[in-house]
Amino acid sequence: MVSQIKSSGYDADSEEDEDDDREQGMVKWFNSSKGFGFLTMENGDDVFVHYRAIRGRGRRFLVEGQLVRFYVTEGEKGKQAENVSIVRG
Repeated sequence: MVSQIKSSGYDADSEEDEDDDREQGMVKWFNSSKGFGFLTMENGDDVFVHYRAIRGRGRRFLVEGQLVRFYVTEGEKGKQAENVSIVRG
């Protein structure tokens, strides 16, 4: 079951200037109980995301449809997101 929970309230605006080279995309889905999901990049590619890659303190999770910024790395099973921050959501 995919869980949809409100944002943790983390304010990414304060750090956005330093990360202008990150990709931008939207949360396709995120299962908060399992701690992972997928983001869709602007070019349409899907990228795996794990909760440890999400910036913030406390419980870190994403909500379907949120706008996010992130770096893309190549993992063992394909593309994955790192250093994820919520732009709008």
